[in-house]
Parts: sequence; C-alpha cells; structure tokens
Amino acid sequence: MAEQITYPYPTHHIALPGNCNIAYIDEGKGDKTLLFVHGLANYAMVWQKNIEYLKQFYRCIAIDLPGNGLSDQNPHDFTMKFFADAVHNFIGAMGLKNLCLVGHSMGGQVALNVMYRHSGCAQSLVLCAPAGIEVFTALDKTMYYSAMHLFDFVSSEEHALTQTIENSFYKFPAQANSVINDLKALMRTYQSNYYRKMIEACVKGMIEDNVHTHLGKIEVPTLIIFGNRDALIPNRLIHHITTESLATSAAKKIPHSHLVLIPDCGHFVQWEKGEDVNVNIIHFLEAKG
Repeated sequence: MAEQITYPYPTHHIALPGNCNIAYIDEGKGDKTLLFVHGLANYAMVWQKNIEYLKQFYRCIAIDLPGNGLSDQNPHDFTMKFFADAVHNFIGAMGLKNLCLVGHSMGGQVALNVMYRHSGCAQSLVLCAPAGIEVFTALDKTMYYSAMHLFDFVSSEEHALTQTIENSFYKFPAQANSVINDLKALMRTYQSNYYRKMIEACVKGMIEDNVHTHLGKIEVPTLIIFGNRDALIPNRLIHHITTESLATSAAKKIPHSHLVLIPDCGHFVQWEKGEDVNVNIIHFLEAKG
C-alpha cells in the first residue's frame, strides 16, 4: 500500500537480511558517496534540500529505515543495533566505498552505532542534531516513559506528528508543511496500531541505547551540526542544560570531531538551514580530502 506514495526522485528497493526491504533514492555522481539516515518516524525526503544541492558534487543516497517511509512494514524490534545492522547491510549490499555517513536525530544515533559496531564501513561521519549523546538515568527513563504515555493518551497520532515536526523548527516555514503532509499520508498506509508500536519501540530503543559510552571509539573525522535553538535535544523536561553545552561535551569525547552551531535554528537543522548545512558538509569533506 505504501508504494502508492511517490517521492520526487526515482525510488529503488533492495532486500536485506532480517526480512528488511529497504526503499532508497540514489542521485548524483562523484568520487565520494553520502548516505543519509533520517530520524524518528521520518523518511528519506527530509534530506531533499541537501540532496538537491550536494548531488552536483557527490553521489547522494537517502534510505527509508525499516518500518518507515516506503520501506517494509514487517515487525522488527527497532533497537538502535537493529537499525545500525540494517544500514551496515545496506552499505555492503550496495558496495559503497569512500563513504560519508550522514544522520539526523535518531538517524545520528544510528550512525554512531554503525561506526562503533562496524568500524571501517565509512570514512567520515556527519551528525545533524544527533540523539544518543544524552545520558538518561533510571529515574530519567521513568519520567520520560510516563510523559510519553500521557502524551499518547491525550493526543492523536496525526496531531502528535504535526506538533513534533513544528517543534523541530525555531521558525516554522510554510514549506515544511509538505513534510507533515507526506508523513501523514504515509502513516495512513500503515496497518492498525503499527505506527504507534513502532514509535514506542524506537523511543525505547533510543533511551536504552548506551552509544554515549562509546563516543571515544569513533575514529573517523566527524562533523557535528546543531541549531543553537534546538528545542528537542537535550530533553528540557529532564535535563536543564543548553544544546551548546551538551553538544560541546559530546564533541570533546569524539577524537576527530568538529562542532558547528548554527544560529537561529532548531532541531530540523538540515531543512531549516539547509544552505548552511550544505556548505559545512562540503567544507568538511573537501578539507579531509
């Protein structure tokens, strides 16, 4: 059913181990390949502003993670390890070389897992407002889950999606309504209760993941980009620190990292300030050669 939704680029599919059928787009050519990984309950098109420009210089591939977008709706455990293994299997199946892995939010957490679990599969890393760098205590987790279940109780899935996307911007642009409309259309293709169960499993997978303890194992050059007005990371209800403070702390733990804070920008950094992100990615890749 999801195949009835179309993207502005040709969509390809590949079957991977673990009953994963991955949808992806593949645009541009170049000596370097960028593999884009979206965040929680998103889809490949959240990278459209980046792909449309960067495909002039690089091969740009964006995937729909398993259970998302036009990829399969098969039951999975949706842990960060599961997603990381799926991305790693995709890299191998596609034979990708000279690769830069690019992840946003949960996709950044997935990318971090890929790099420490499967060292050597990519030569560089770009993290856009990555999740996974916060430390959640047992009490923090209890508070988080309680708040999540309360929100689920008082909010419909479509309303929750709309509110989350809107909160991901510092200044919400009307153009971003296309993202909301696409994700709602995709949501309506899901089987009953599938979307809610996937979201709950993904959130639990993010919170329970301990990739923050492995940041020192990321050996490749890494670019970290945050909007200085990010309202989602860190979680303001639990951690009363600034985005800059958290991002700076994480960057210090990754040996070969460079942190960029983009002013007047929220969590959806690659969409809200796409031009700035594109320029920073180019400078980063060309500087490392």
